[in-house]
Amino acid sequence: MRTNQSGQIVLENIGRDYITGSRRFAALSGVSIDIGAGECVAVVGKSGSGKTTLTNLLTGIDSPSTGTIYIGGNPIHSMSQNALTAWRGRHVGVIFQFFQLLPTLTVAENVMLPMDFCATFARAERRPRAMALLERLGIADQADKLPADLSGGQQQRAAIARALANDPPILVADEPTGNLDSATADDVMSLLAALAKEGRTLIIVTHEHDFARFFTRTITLCDGIITSDVQSPRANK
Repeated sequence: MRTNQSGQIVLENIGRDYITGSRRFAALSGVSIDIGAGECVAVVGKSGSGKTTLTNLLTGIDSPSTGTIYIGGNPIHSMSQNALTAWRGRHVGVIFQFFQLLPTLTVAENVMLPMDFCATFARAERRPRAMALLERLGIADQADKLPADLSGGQQQRAAIARALANDPPILVADEPTGNLDSATADDVMSLLAALAKEGRTLIIVTHEHDFARFFTRTITLCDGIITSDVQSPRANK
């Protein structure tokens, strides 16, 4: 289990504005959050509530208009784009609703890709690490197939393995079960919750209320502000 605070997230008075034509639109306003390492946090809210903007800020894809973001002590709100790219590759794993696996690479090659970009592991270690991750996720027998040959659940497991490739302390998942049947979705959520219990910090955008039992905390956004932030009494049981 991780014992450091590399997965701690602190947002203070975050605002994010966008210009649309002659109007300024506040996607987020006055958002302050302190998330400890190892929490499994659901971010919920209607379409347009600011969920995607929040996750883009947490992953360094976007920058705040106002406020500060510290992740593992790093001031990502003030980093250059090059520094953010390097930081993201080593510290954040992103899991997408539509998997985003490269169709011309095998499953193992997709998992190895983040290691190739960041050189976090020696070249000779990358395939063995990819295979170990795929074994853990129950799809090692699919390693040399193309993504199109896998079921939706298998593709999402491959995407989780890819997100874990560089051993990041933080995982951010955007509707990771949105394209899965209910049984497969439950299995995927169980896998993600287990990762949080190992000490990783998970931020999961979801519309699925049935998954409340997996979260230690649920943050609700509406019109760019936090309307509730509730700890789960069933967390980590």
